[in-house]
Amino acid sequence: MPRRRSVPTEIDLTDASYYFNRELSWLEFNHRVLHEALDSRTPLLERLKFSAIFSSNLDEFFMVRVSGLKEQVAAQVSQRTPDGRTPQEQLEAINQRLRPLVTLQHRQLEQELRPLLAEHGIHILNYIDLSQEQRFYLHHYFEERVFPVLTPLAVDPGHPFPRISNLSLNLAVGVKDPQTNETRFARVKVPNILPRFIAFPKDLQYHEGKPSIWTGVPLEQVIAHNLEALFPGMNIQEYYLFRVTRDADFEVQEDEADDLLLAIEEELRKRRLGGSVVRLEIQMGTPDFVRQTLMHELELKEEDVYEVEGLLNLRDLMSLLALPAPQLKDPPWTPVVPPRLRRIVELSPDDGFWGSDEGEDFFSVLRQRDLLLHHPYDSFAASVQQFITHAAIDPDVLAIKMTLYRTSGDSPIVKSLIKAAENGKQVVALVELKARFDEENNINWARKLEDSGVHVVYGLVGLKTHTKTVLVVRQEGDLIRRYVHIGTGNYNPKTARLYTDLGLFSCREELGADLTDLFNFLTGYSRQQSYRKLLVAPVSLRDRMLGLIQREAEHASQGHSGRIIAKMNALVDPIIIQALYEASRAGVKIDLIVRGMCCLRPGVVGVSDNIRVISIVGRYLEHSRIFYFHNKGEEEIFIGSADWMRRNLDRRVEAVVPIEDPEIALDLQEILGVLLADNRQAWELQPDGTYIQRRPVEGSPEQSAQKILMEMAQQQTGA
Repeated sequence: MPRRRSVPTEIDLTDASYYFNRELSWLEFNHRVLHEALDSRTPLLERLKFSAIFSSNLDEFFMVRVSGLKEQVAAQVSQRTPDGRTPQEQLEAINQRLRPLVTLQHRQLEQELRPLLAEHGIHILNYIDLSQEQRFYLHHYFEERVFPVLTPLAVDPGHPFPRISNLSLNLAVGVKDPQTNETRFARVKVPNILPRFIAFPKDLQYHEGKPSIWTGVPLEQVIAHNLEALFPGMNIQEYYLFRVTRDADFEVQEDEADDLLLAIEEELRKRRLGGSVVRLEIQMGTPDFVRQTLMHELELKEEDVYEVEGLLNLRDLMSLLALPAPQLKDPPWTPVVPPRLRRIVELSPDDGFWGSDEGEDFFSVLRQRDLLLHHPYDSFAASVQQFITHAAIDPDVLAIKMTLYRTSGDSPIVKSLIKAAENGKQVVALVELKARFDEENNINWARKLEDSGVHVVYGLVGLKTHTKTVLVVRQEGDLIRRYVHIGTGNYNPKTARLYTDLGLFSCREELGADLTDLFNFLTGYSRQQSYRKLLVAPVSLRDRMLGLIQREAEHASQGHSGRIIAKMNALVDPIIIQALYEASRAGVKIDLIVRGMCCLRPGVVGVSDNIRVISIVGRYLEHSRIFYFHNKGEEEIFIGSADWMRRNLDRRVEAVVPIEDPEIALDLQEILGVLLADNRQAWELQPDGTYIQRRPVEGSPEQSAQKILMEMAQQQTGA
């Protein structure tokens, strides 16, 4: 009989010392992204990609998180976070941590990546490096394509300082009037409708007499070296680059909005103009006069200014990933067709017929048993996309209902829903208009769906609909059967090739009934408070997850083995963290695979010494959520759309599904095992908040989880 463990001494688990700050933890995540740009093992153009992602991430961080903290400071909010910081203290800590990272990023680009690119025949040149022929070409390019779209704006008593648009790149120009000998200030916006890097034609693709793969110049340099055309009769004294970031978050008062779609369109118009400026990036060496002028006009303090070396707006480096240099990129990956779907896909010609003479079709496969998909290793197009396409044309399908949080505007899924409505089926699409920075895209295709006869619903007041679910209702003889897909990722064919996500196909009656109830909750006035199988936020998910954690703690305290493995994007919720601490203290062994923010402090003696936290940052964005509980050998495992964050548990509609097929449960455990063994892209969180990258033990091989999962997928095909 197991021996009962001794009861740990009482500890205040709300103590601030047991928590990391959410914002600082996010910065550590973005540091891990930047490391992929620093790592010589990463292919060269992929290093540029990660540098671009680092910058893009930072833009959103300032637009949403930093702007929110600044608003709290302005409103004199003094409430402390679980780690004990006020909003002002968080801003100061962000500033201190971030500056060295930005400096590192720009220095590495200028001193390492640009020279390496040049060695491989890719030249991002400055004007001083150009030949006369190349300068002549750019002069004509400026006159024909750039000059007509530029608008120089003077700043003087008759011309107030212009409103600088969010994320725009600009030239601050000093011009001298030869008649009055007076120096004046002007602003020229670098137009974002033109390519950021201007490539030379084939006959000018060379540098220092040697042919190249690609040679080009940043657009702002083309403008800067032709400023006399914008200010004829004036003497150009100097020019300096700058870029602003504005508050771009907004909240819609849903209870006061008669039409949510129109209300969000109005807020989007405000976003384009931008809220208050929260960051100013300026070129290194900008004179103090220009710096102070910009700070004064934009109402900024010194801590809001970031002086950088070299190019500004490094998110534009992403465009260089399209260069024809496959040897400098990750090997191409073609997602595989899951073996159980292979024959169906082979039988699917373009004319819409998709079944065999033997009656094989997508639905017959799902009637045999549940099916798990793991993207991008498994093909999204041959599974989820195919499922919805088939449902749209199958004469026996009566209804299709699905939630859409983010998808591409040209998505085949949207086209299939339109086709289904045209075929007379009941089609419901729950569109989340409040998906941050995708609002405009969602509005556009929501209107297309409505125009085609699809019932479009915009969700619930006060809650974002984040769940990833599809319900297909089909007439089969005298039976009505429901088929479901419940996933961890968005129904977006583009991101399905870039993010790792999981999805479960099933025709289990209880899951079909649960999704029916969930859609009634989302589209009508249902107050559904219980579900047969699904864990649904904000109804039951928090309590159920806490119950599963506490059950492991009880088993461990009774002398049984306690084990939890959880994979997610972020772990922030303090109540969940406290439950994990209690489980650790009871003896439960806990492994957490948290890609981004983690506010839990592992390895604290007597509190979290049984908890290990790793983060995997690699070729694909780890987006899947998996929750495993040992349960004295009666293991339970779940997948779903929710992270362990307050917003997911309390302010969003989420769905997490239990895995009841034993083979799928084993597959998920194998995936977790592969991730936990990673020693290539895995980082381990230390008690002091730093992350240490894992390295192979001497004599052991390097194990990249994502590479291994690709190899496992290929083995299924016999390749």
